[in-house]
Amino acid sequence: MRVAIVTESFPPDVNGVAHCALRTAEHLARRGHEPMVVAPAGPHDQEADDPCPVVRVPSLPLPGYPQVRVAIPGRRTAAAIAAHRADIVHLASPFVLGVRGLAAATRLRIPAVAVYQTDLAGYAKTYLNAGEAAAWRRIRAVHSAAARTLAPSTASAAALEGQGVPRVHLWPRGVDSVRFHPARRDEALRRELAPRGELIVGYVGRLAAEKQVELLAGTCELPGVRVVVVGDGPSMPALRQALPRAVFLGRRTGGDLARIYASLDVFCHTGPFETFCQTVQEAMASGIPVVAPAAGGPLDLVDHGRTGLLVPPGDDLAVKTAVRMLHADPRLRVRFGSAARAAVAERSWEAVGDQLLGHYAQVLGERAVAAA
Repeated sequence: MRVAIVTESFPPDVNGVAHCALRTAEHLARRGHEPMVVAPAGPHDQEADDPCPVVRVPSLPLPGYPQVRVAIPGRRTAAAIAAHRADIVHLASPFVLGVRGLAAATRLRIPAVAVYQTDLAGYAKTYLNAGEAAAWRRIRAVHSAAARTLAPSTASAAALEGQGVPRVHLWPRGVDSVRFHPARRDEALRRELAPRGELIVGYVGRLAAEKQVELLAGTCELPGVRVVVVGDGPSMPALRQALPRAVFLGRRTGGDLARIYASLDVFCHTGPFETFCQTVQEAMASGIPVVAPAAGGPLDLVDHGRTGLLVPPGDDLAVKTAVRMLHADPRLRVRFGSAARAAVAERSWEAVGDQLLGHYAQVLGERAVAAA
């Protein structure tokens, strides 16, 4: 099967869309298929480790958020899909480049599968305090034109269906439970981060307004608690002021990131606009209890009272109270962490990739029946 993956982001970018697109390309190649990726060009693209051909489209940094690049519309996307002789087009979080990919697929009469990964309506509310209806109109138009939409969580699927998007199916995300493992716990790192033996509470992810990391301010004030923030983004300067007692480690990847996860005592996610929330799943694979908002993807991932605690979105006091409870009960942390690891250990990218191949096969089968 020849697959054209049109994605709004791809490594070396570090985000959920880029990571999922990479894992998809890797799995297709391992299974003997022929993937090709179309992605925005970045200032420092690395091609040596790409699992398949990657066509880079000219792009510009998003004003005020240079870590995010937006593709410049052009003919390169359609030309790449046609040259690849794709059987199916995979649209990863279609927004700008994905719309070009969908248009090309339509002209070439190739079915397209659209993967919903970014809560554009939530971002519009955060950054513009308006525009939610316009964002949903764009989402509805793009996804309704696709042969099938794949949503990563039941909350995302319900939101799409509630907005009138047809043919929505569930497709979750995998996790590398070998890399993210409790055995990565590093006592030397723990002594470095918390020299007085404090409870280490970590956040991993982009530092941007929609993540609401400032909700950890109250947690930073708890006696015997050390907050550790991993990631980079435009909110970094403001967060350093809002969380003066926190340790900021910047962007970390690979084995270094896995070691940090496993060395935490509690993982806290604060953003309410997650369609899935891969960092929660990585923390769970590392055997760490999770505190997360009862919204979006975490509703599927966190079993409240068994693998972690769900709190009302945007409630800093609830976050602080949850951390305080876990701080006071080491046995509860161990029980939650063990259950969290067990809950996600079998969610491999291989299993999730095979589910995706099943969706492709069904879409191609439906197209063949329709043509007949």
